[in-house]
Amino acid sequence: MNDGILNRLKKISLGNWILIGMILGVIVGLFLNLFVENNFEDVILMDNVFYLGGNIFIRLMKMLVVPLVFCSLVVGVSSISDIHKIFTVGGRIIILYLATSLIGIFIAFALSSVIKPGVGINIAAISQTSNVTLNQTMTDLVLNIIPENPLNALASSEILPVIILGVIMGFILVKLGHQTPTLNNLFKELNKIMIVMTGIVLKFTPFGVFCLMARTFGTLGFESIFTLAKFICCVLLGLIIQLFVVYPFILVIFTRVNPLRFYRKFVSVMFFAFSTLSSNATIPLNMNKLEDIGVSRLVSSFTVPLGSTINKNGTIIMQSVAVIFAAQCCGMDLGTSALITIIFTLIIASTSTQSVPFSGLATLTLVFTSVGLPVEIIGLLVGIDHILDSFRTAVNVAGDAICTIIVAFKNKSFDADVFNNKKEPDKSLQDIE
Repeated sequence: MNDGILNRLKKISLGNWILIGMILGVIVGLFLNLFVENNFEDVILMDNVFYLGGNIFIRLMKMLVVPLVFCSLVVGVSSISDIHKIFTVGGRIIILYLATSLIGIFIAFALSSVIKPGVGINIAAISQTSNVTLNQTMTDLVLNIIPENPLNALASSEILPVIILGVIMGFILVKLGHQTPTLNNLFKELNKIMIVMTGIVLKFTPFGVFCLMARTFGTLGFESIFTLAKFICCVLLGLIIQLFVVYPFILVIFTRVNPLRFYRKFVSVMFFAFSTLSSNATIPLNMNKLEDIGVSRLVSSFTVPLGSTINKNGTIIMQSVAVIFAAQCCGMDLGTSALITIIFTLIIASTSTQSVPFSGLATLTLVFTSVGLPVEIIGLLVGIDHILDSFRTAVNVAGDAICTIIVAFKNKSFDADVFNNKKEPDKSLQDIE
């Protein structure tokens, strides 16, 4: 009897276990929030058990990110026989990321003009104590991409410099060819070690997701959410349109694959992103899942880490709504030149947003300042940003995956038979044709 139950449990996929952990976490969190009012909930569970369990897991995932990204990039780039194809992949993915970001901005502007989330908000009630700041110019952003100290970039988990360093290292190994066989083999072996380590850490995903969701819904203050219901609805509607209209449309247009099949396969990664609020922490799971559905790791090892840094469609939708929300709160009529400035600044701000919770609010200061909106309004959004951050992180990660599939398809590094379950994925690295 017990053996039969254990066998059935073993047959449950990791994705389903993640979903189970998320649902149980929401149920437990809401139960504690509504029905338990004592120190046991706050001190023992929220601040210790759930906080510790969730953050240990996030740290394990983040521990993997830099070595996994760096080794995968070096191996991926050095395995490409034609160096011009590196620029082909990079050019295509950047164009896709920028195009989907612009679409997200226009969707947010249109919805904000119709729903008018800022109309009726009393600006006098806005807190003047917001500590959200950003002191980064466009020049700083460009300079920070190039690491002054490669070891410091690796130690500080600065993804963009790590990507640049990995691509340069892979490029040099391609140029040297057979002169550095030892170094080539070293990176390949390190990459294999990181892939195995990722698989081990991922086995703890359901427990980590359970703790994160239980703490989120156990401590969330619903009062602050209700006062800004229109803003929340506007952002969520924009995210839904981006996720279930824009992404499926471009996936069908460029690859002719079934979007529903993609979402069924990718839903566990989206749940994970939803619970961790971090695109960076989701990189290993994202790359593994893309490989499982037919995308060559040579492509995903470059596009996914890059996407986690510069492709923030969910964040850019929230920031776009926030700008119109603030303008409506202040009674400002944004002209054409102001809107163009906002669009440009939103692109810069989203690409400089770190893949950590609440970072979208920090870079929003840059956008507000560019058109003279009071940054104090950002303080009004801090209380509700956590739940919105969960949704937009899931959208960010889905966008990375779909753009990666499109680029892989165009570079003949996508196996449609694997995607359609007609054969098992080939885990060995393949060259980009």
